[in-house]
Amino acid sequence: MELSRRTFTVSGLLAVVWALIVGWQAEEHYRFRASAKAELSNRSRDIANTVSACIRGMRFRGTVLQERLEPLLNELVNGRSNEVVQSTDLTAIVLLNAGGEEIAKAGRPIDFSQRDILQQGEHWGQRNVTFVNPVDLGSTVTWEGGTNPTVVLPPMREFTNTFPDARTRPPSRFERGGGELPPPAHDGETPSPPSTQAFSNNVRLETDGRPAREPGGRPRRPPWLRGLSEGEYQSLVEKRALHDLVLAMSISSFQAASARDLWLRVIIIFLATLSAFGSGIAWRNLVTSSDLQIRLIRASELNSHLKEMNLAAAGLAHETRNPLNIIRGLAQMISREPQTTPEIEQKSRDIVSQADKVAAQLNEFINYSRPREVRRSVLALNSLITEVVRTLTYDLEEKGIEVKIQGDVLTIEADEQMLRQALFNLLLNATQAVPLRGHIEIVTLRTTSSEAAIEIRDDGPGVPPDRRTEIFKPYFTTQKTGTGLGLAVVQQIVLAHGWEIECSANEPQGARFRISHLKIQA
Repeated sequence: MELSRRTFTVSGLLAVVWALIVGWQAEEHYRFRASAKAELSNRSRDIANTVSACIRGMRFRGTVLQERLEPLLNELVNGRSNEVVQSTDLTAIVLLNAGGEEIAKAGRPIDFSQRDILQQGEHWGQRNVTFVNPVDLGSTVTWEGGTNPTVVLPPMREFTNTFPDARTRPPSRFERGGGELPPPAHDGETPSPPSTQAFSNNVRLETDGRPAREPGGRPRRPPWLRGLSEGEYQSLVEKRALHDLVLAMSISSFQAASARDLWLRVIIIFLATLSAFGSGIAWRNLVTSSDLQIRLIRASELNSHLKEMNLAAAGLAHETRNPLNIIRGLAQMISREPQTTPEIEQKSRDIVSQADKVAAQLNEFINYSRPREVRRSVLALNSLITEVVRTLTYDLEEKGIEVKIQGDVLTIEADEQMLRQALFNLLLNATQAVPLRGHIEIVTLRTTSSEAAIEIRDDGPGVPPDRRTEIFKPYFTTQKTGTGLGLAVVQQIVLAHGWEIECSANEPQGARFRISHLKIQA
């Protein structure tokens, strides 16, 4: 009970430790994925800052030409323009206005049907992740001192009908996408900085000699947009004003790293499972070994007690034979007296007969309880068998039994007295089993180069299959005149030599007893 309670406690502790390890690895994997996602989000912000810086460098009076912006975006997607972008898996860039409409884009198309992209600012798909970042372009100061958003101007080819000479007129510095540079200085005059020049002069000239601002202080429109009305122009500006920057990035690297980390966690959990399972088996083996040791100690104590009881019983049987012999002798003397009547003489003979049976049983018991100490010697097996058969000549001739000895002539190592007794008991058992004029066959066999076997076959009634192992137990017999100890003594002798004995059917009728693994002496 105590060992079972300890086993249950140890198993519970191992299960708890295993569960803690599994939970720990699951949490670590979750943290790794969260960290990788955060790193990917930080990269998207770095790319957004890079794109914003590029747009600020291209901006002129709060406007950017789409014809110059989209090639730059394509270079960023292809990863050839910036070290920050080269270390990522950027697949698409889209610039949106305040209404979520596309202004400029590069790379693969992005599906904006998932409205959570714009609402939550982040959307994870099966192959890509989309981030929405605000465009940080600073403020553009107007002529009146206010601020305007950055506007992406459409290509000139879309508005050639509003300004027909736009194809033939040489492009201005603004149309070529030049930065806000000061106007050309006159001879001997030093140009002032752009910011000072912009706010100190009421009129600024373009490269073609036209004023930079229209009457009223409003910035001049690009030539290809002058055909639009003021309302159309303001609507175009609002529609083309930058508001959001959408980045689509491949998550193949993230998935590969996540898979590697997951496999690492699975291996750790597998090793933890093996460790827990091995610890459980080790503990079970330890408990089993302890239990076996306890049982062995108890069996040893019981064996010692049985040996003492066996010696006491053998001594009691030995002491019983003396008064039994006296009773037998007195009965014989009474039967021989001249004045003994036939009735008393018959009773005296019955006393002698019963005394002989009891003496035989006592002799068998003493023989069975005697310790078996094997003293091996070299024996001629066939000669020994012939001598044993000769001792049973009277019994064999009384029933008219024919005995045949055949097989190989062998020399073995065995205790002569014990082997003689084992063969005598087997032949006596066969003699009692076979009917009148029966047959007994003794066969010696060489099974291997170093081992031999002896078979004793008869044509008696045989032994049922369910009793072929029980016949070697003490006091088990199928014969009316048997004591039940003959075959038990045979098994003792066989086991003391390290041999094996088995009982099987003899074809076509009878029983066969086989002693195997006898060691052959060269």
